[in-house]
Amino acid sequence: MAEKNGILLESGTNELEIVEFCINDGESPLFYGVNVAKVREIIQKPELRSVVNASPFVAGMMTLRDKVLPVIDLCQILGLYPGKAPDRIVVLEFNRVVIGVLVNSVSRIYRLSWEQIEAPHKLAGGSYITGLVKMENRIILILDFERIIAEMFQEGAVIALNAEELSAHDGTGRKILVADDSSFIRLQICSSLRGANYTVEEATNGQEAWDYIERTLANGTFDIDAVITDIEMPQMDGLHLVTLIRGQEALSRLPVYVFSSLASDDNIKKWEKLAINGVLTKPDLPKLVGILGEVLAGA
Repeated sequence: MAEKNGILLESGTNELEIVEFCINDGESPLFYGVNVAKVREIIQKPELRSVVNASPFVAGMMTLRDKVLPVIDLCQILGLYPGKAPDRIVVLEFNRVVIGVLVNSVSRIYRLSWEQIEAPHKLAGGSYITGLVKMENRIILILDFERIIAEMFQEGAVIALNAEELSAHDGTGRKILVADDSSFIRLQICSSLRGANYTVEEATNGQEAWDYIERTLANGTFDIDAVITDIEMPQMDGLHLVTLIRGQEALSRLPVYVFSSLASDDNIKKWEKLAINGVLTKPDLPKLVGILGEVLAGA
């Protein structure tokens, strides 16, 4: 599974693979998806150990190859009525966090284009849904696990800068384009940049960001000094956005930074040929702001 996904991540084809899993809401199955790149393995539910004073969203702890992991109960988190007891665990790894997720069943892996993934309506699925895929007889909802884990544990969360840290940076006269489909993450990035006096242009996916770039290039008003992009986004992912940017001679020296939960050492190596200026994982926002300040100060 990891090898296949590595090919997609390396190629920048605007494709991804998702693992579809099911959670029962009473007797009704609901279908959710997660990027294969975050899935470490899928196992039968072992006996879980209880945790004293744990959040009601934590089902317990388990041991996996000598490592103790928390296991979260998605039914509780999503406000669903637990029907049939879940007996599978999807083990996820991202943002330097490894965690188990209780599910009822795992269906299959789908290879999709990001163009097939739509942004959800605000009233359909709540704040933990970042995209949806319309299949022939059902809808698969893509979950924002970064937000779920950040709100529960503060592990792997974007670390916001305080006023004193922001005062060390001055982005006056500089504009940054930020592309991220998670409103939660985008708010953290943009508020920090604005606190450092940068002007910020926001895009909810790579297609929106590219449309803005093309439009301003065409009318001669392009004024972006740097781009910060996530990888996983509906319509167009961050790797494809970077590929399009680097395909424009006028943008060959534009600083582009990837800010993603998929920023593992292996993936960073695969992305080298895309001429990305820097790749950082989601908790590294202070570092990202510092790098921008150094790079743009000398530009």
